[in-house]
Amino acid sequence: MSKRVALALSLGMLSLAACGTAPASMMAERPTLGARPQSTDELRSLPQPRQRIDVAVFNFQDQTGQHRPNENFAEYSFAVTQGGASILINALKEAGGGNRWFNVLERNRLGDLLQERQIIRANRSEHVGASGQPLPPIAPLRNAGVMLTGGIIGYDSNILTGGAGASFLGIGAHVDYRRDNVSVYLRAVSVATGEVLVSVTADKTIYSVGLQGMANRYVGWNKLLQIEAGTTTNEPRQLAVRQAIEKAVHAMIVEGASKGYWQFADENQGRAVIQEHLATRDGEIPPSVTAQAPTGGPGKADGARPEGRI
Repeated sequence: MSKRVALALSLGMLSLAACGTAPASMMAERPTLGARPQSTDELRSLPQPRQRIDVAVFNFQDQTGQHRPNENFAEYSFAVTQGGASILINALKEAGGGNRWFNVLERNRLGDLLQERQIIRANRSEHVGASGQPLPPIAPLRNAGVMLTGGIIGYDSNILTGGAGASFLGIGAHVDYRRDNVSVYLRAVSVATGEVLVSVTADKTIYSVGLQGMANRYVGWNKLLQIEAGTTTNEPRQLAVRQAIEKAVHAMIVEGASKGYWQFADENQGRAVIQEHLATRDGEIPPSVTAQAPTGGPGKADGARPEGRI
């Protein structure tokens, strides 16, 4: 490598460092809609239900209590997102291709909802309509038949770490990787009886990979040129939590259908989905599970309710 080439490389790197915000401006991207992972496609591809189910989500909290792992100093940021309820509500709306499986009722911000209804009620009691007649009372809140609860119950960091590298004649590279794991639990509870109808768990691994290369070469008898470059890729934790929650919703729907708490509109499609789920979960299909549970099964002991309420 000639002195001119070495000098040009050095000046180029110094110019990039001196540009301040120029590199950040060059790498800036326009905002986009959230990425749709494979778990979302699987959730949207579920067959349609026989009838929608009214569900309520009060909270879906981070129950790990863990902070973001950091080997150098104390980290006060949480390891996982605190917006689990928002992710769960979005997953429920996606099930079956968009608002086909569930009528999701707002309960996460119930205090705000009740306060707004109180304002409407006060306005209607103090004012009259265009015809001079009293305004009608506000419609009652819709009640749910099933309450969904649970949370993010585990986040294990550095469950697998490693790396590899090689160097020859001053030119080399090495790669480091780390694997974390997040676990979520989701359960469906009957509001009428308090019985836990379905309880499922889902896990998602999170990978972080770092790649670094270097080159050392003498450009003179007493001059050493050293060049380093590297990149690190971290799988977003929020996206991993979303995939785990969507997988849990998918499993809850299928297992609830296999137990007869709700049904697919097309029994043949539903039977195929149930068998595929059981084969994936247990590795084999139990011989007793060849069709959906008949009407009047465990979830229909007290009779079917309108609007999919249990």
